[in-house]
Amino acid sequence: MTEVISVRFRSGCKEYDFDPKGAEIAPGTDVIVETSQGTAFATCTEGNHAVEDEQVVQPLCPVVRVATENDRKTLAYNEKREKEAFGICQKKIADHGLEMKLVSVSCSFDGSKIIFFFTADGRVDFRELVKDLASVFRARIELRQIGVRDEAKMLGGLGICGRPFCCSQFLDSFLPVSIKMAKTQSLSLNPAKISGTCGRLMCCLKYEQEAYEDATRRMPKQDSFVMTPDGTGNVSQVNLLKETVKVNLDSESSNCGRCYHNCEVCVLRNGKGSREGIEIPTERPERYVEESRESEMPVMRPIAPSFEDVDTPTREKIAPPEEKSRRRPRRRGSRGGGGERPAGEKKKEAPKPQKGAEKRPEGERRSEQPPRHKEAKAERPQNGEGAEARRRPRHRGGRRRGHRGEGGAAPQSES
Repeated sequence: MTEVISVRFRSGCKEYDFDPKGAEIAPGTDVIVETSQGTAFATCTEGNHAVEDEQVVQPLCPVVRVATENDRKTLAYNEKREKEAFGICQKKIADHGLEMKLVSVSCSFDGSKIIFFFTADGRVDFRELVKDLASVFRARIELRQIGVRDEAKMLGGLGICGRPFCCSQFLDSFLPVSIKMAKTQSLSLNPAKISGTCGRLMCCLKYEQEAYEDATRRMPKQDSFVMTPDGTGNVSQVNLLKETVKVNLDSESSNCGRCYHNCEVCVLRNGKGSREGIEIPTERPERYVEESRESEMPVMRPIAPSFEDVDTPTREKIAPPEEKSRRRPRRRGSRGGGGERPAGEKKKEAPKPQKGAEKRPEGERRSEQPPRHKEAKAERPQNGEGAEARRRPRHRGGRRRGHRGEGGAAPQSES
């Protein structure tokens, strides 16, 4: 067993083990460590702990000291120097006309070395650029060409899921991702939907690949010949997440299919092929019954209010059924009526029939008698003589209709 501490360098996700040299270092402490590139500033992520000798990467570099206030000031000065070097390098690239994109600048802790990271489509001859940068900064200059995935990791950003890039947040190294993973997971093969901001396939396709591969081994393939509780049929659709299949039964003419759980299906032929020589079992699989989970929270039922809290209803509402049946039903308003009569208004009497008017015989239908408005229209005089004697009576249930005065025009008939 070897005692080590784990540290992480700035703008990095990978952790490295160093020898603490017997010092007790707590997590979150800034330390100065010795590396193959010289001294570097790092942060402790895991304190003193023991690991197997086989897991230690040799040679194991030591921890120089715990970072002091002067070390933090040196780090701030180097960060300011990196910003200035970034602007100067961009101007030099434009002057030389090089087809390259500057991504980031890193300065060593002691200031003796400056590394410039860039991306380019092909090889770039930057020898003259290195000479100009060395004459400006008076330090060792190094230019490194990186890929688009490394560029996304250095710059950071938000993915299509709305979260920071996995590579810049927690991934130690890039995972190998292939288009076969998208096919296995039944994803759209549209490059815009399965590619990240860097333009490569998304790293998260690797996360659930093992679960999909396990479900694929247990589930039947497309167009498989299976036996279900309702008979034989062919698989038309497979859902790996729900572990269900859609089967077109031979007994049904429609191709809508039925959905079955994986345990309800007995595979007679996995994949495409003919049915010749396949023995169909007489027993059918049992149906899958999903166990219903009772809710942990008790069912809250409303409490009936007491009689004292409820307002006493009116007498009309609580009258016994016998009394209600004896009541005379309210007569609905007539055709032209206005509903209920306001208080204080007397009931209008119907006009008395004229003498000599013939009474309607009993049993005669009302429809057989000619309408009154047509009869009145026929008897209405053309001039104003005698019009007042033949004035039309008011409607019994409605408001008084407009009538003419003396010497006025005759009222219009109802249509």
